[in-house]
Amino acid sequence: MARRFGGRYSPGAQPGQPAADPGDTARVDPAGARVNLLFVPPALLALFSLGAGPAGLVAGLVGAGVLTLAAFLLRDGLRAEAEWRARPVARRPAWPRKMMASGLTGLGVALAAWSGDGGVLGAALYGLAAAGLHVAAFGIDPMSDKRIEGVDDHQQDRVAKVVDEAETYLAQMRSAIAALRDRQLDERVAAFQARAREMIRSVERDPRDLTQARRYLGVYLMGARDASVKFADLWSRNRDSAARAEYESLLTDLDRNFAARTETMLLSDRTDMDIEIRVLRDRLACEGVVASSERGNE
Repeated sequence: MARRFGGRYSPGAQPGQPAADPGDTARVDPAGARVNLLFVPPALLALFSLGAGPAGLVAGLVGAGVLTLAAFLLRDGLRAEAEWRARPVARRPAWPRKMMASGLTGLGVALAAWSGDGGVLGAALYGLAAAGLHVAAFGIDPMSDKRIEGVDDHQQDRVAKVVDEAETYLAQMRSAIAALRDRQLDERVAAFQARAREMIRSVERDPRDLTQARRYLGVYLMGARDASVKFADLWSRNRDSAARAEYESLLTDLDRNFAARTETMLLSDRTDMDIEIRVLRDRLACEGVVASSERGNE
């Protein structure tokens, strides 16, 4: 079925609506084909183990399962690392998926070598080599939190927790609407996500804004997620145009409210900066220091 093309500058676009974040609409999977290729060896191992006798069959099948688990862990680890790198404030991954994948890869290769009559010593050497090559190819997990200087750890932990929760709501919201395969709705949701992420980035740059933004990034996004899930379920069963219009109106209201709150936060940051500059100039004047621009005017 043909799908209507649209965008920010297309007829019917909402005025003042931000362009969808390119990272949302064309985000490259950090795992990609190189991880997908790692699912091939366990399949081949399971196939070739069928004629290796009882012990070889069991070792081969277990090795294939271990290698498959390692590939899944590696994919999740690479995605978690990409999220960690993309944020100015982030907590390190809760558990080291990439390093676990390296260990499991070594174990799987060792089992595969042993099932092929490689001997215990040879199998162990193959496993160590495979684990080392895995680490060399994919690296290890981030081992530290990303923080902003001058902000206490407690405040940054609060920001990281709220941002993680907000990103989860946005991902669930987009997943629910993407299942409908409606380009116009996809673009509306992507535009709202871009607006919400403007607030998220503002909070990450200055954690003092968390007090103003917490309700928006928590309660409001959770409500938007729930409304999206319910609308997607209703629209998939019954193409109710009234429900669609109401949902699109909700997105418009959310977009405007998030934009207004973000603008207020930015104005507040600018006011704080102006006050700091004024106070600093007064202190310099008390010390007898005059700015070069003021000297020129004299």
